[in-house]
Amino acid sequence: MAGASWAEGVPIETSANTSSGLRLEADFQFPLFTVIYSIVFVLGLVENVLALYLLACRVEHTSHSYVYMMNLALVDTLFVCVLPFKIHYHLNRNNWLFGDVACRLTGTLYYINIYLSIAFFTCICVDRYIAVLHPFTYIQIRVGHYVAVVTVLWVVALSVMAPLILGGPLHSNSGVSNTTTCFENFTTSSGIYRMAPYNILALLFGFVIPFSIILISYPLIAKRISRTKRSVRKRRALRTIYIILVICTLCFLPYHLTHLLHFLMRVQVIQNKSFASFIYKMRRVTLALVSFNCCLNPLLYYFTSCSKRWLFSCPLRFRSKVVYTICDQQRGEATSGYKLQHRAGPKPPRDGTN
Repeated sequence: MAGASWAEGVPIETSANTSSGLRLEADFQFPLFTVIYSIVFVLGLVENVLALYLLACRVEHTSHSYVYMMNLALVDTLFVCVLPFKIHYHLNRNNWLFGDVACRLTGTLYYINIYLSIAFFTCICVDRYIAVLHPFTYIQIRVGHYVAVVTVLWVVALSVMAPLILGGPLHSNSGVSNTTTCFENFTTSSGIYRMAPYNILALLFGFVIPFSIILISYPLIAKRISRTKRSVRKRRALRTIYIILVICTLCFLPYHLTHLLHFLMRVQVIQNKSFASFIYKMRRVTLALVSFNCCLNPLLYYFTSCSKRWLFSCPLRFRSKVVYTICDQQRGEATSGYKLQHRAGPKPPRDGTN
């Protein structure tokens, strides 16, 4: 995946740029990663576990696109579950103590979370586009089609990450600090050029094309809705893509822009020392902030659901019955009103009630 060829948080850049006399430092990253990942772990775990429960058990689904949302919540939950390892890693100034398997797992889930999230966002936008602009085609789509798409996305993501899973991302640094870094074995000059096609393809198909589809879907749906009578379903479709655009703009767009600039710096296309130092520091920030999508994605589940059971999902809640009113047929007005109480056994219907 894009970005997997570089360290997440090395305090001093010691690869190809060192030969050109460029020394990059970012000591602020240690408290930054620790604080951000701690917040994401607490909020993301609570929000996504609750979202999975509600999507699976409590919320009444009006669209098959809930399959995408459930998988989005699942991939977020998997990612936040490994964040304690990353928090410990950055607290110890990038010294990995949990072994090779744990390193591969956390690094792989980091990039799977980024690109599967974008993929599911794109699928949701396409689903809303078809629902609004091609409603007759939309009603012919079955839940099995959604399951098939999700299965393909998972298979592709795992297949693309296979070289990183089966390779050796754990890299031991026996320098002055004598620390063991994780997912940073591609920092040599040969590793950068070897991974260049891999990163370019991931950037193109993992973000540029999906984000372009999302950008195109929003104005098309907005234009169609402006021409027809507004409905709850159409407003919800527009709101869905709007929330997705906000999440992509805040989390994924800055990450990929700095990723591209960082790649140009590593292959020495960008050689200005001041600008290179700025890019390196901004990459530390965007690497941390991209994980906030795990906290923002549950907003998508909530605001795109028309069901009030997101708020009142407790099985033991108390609900009052509907107020029945007896009307005087001659006067055309209510003569009495009362609230039916809970009673044991069936209740026979009354004449004159609605």
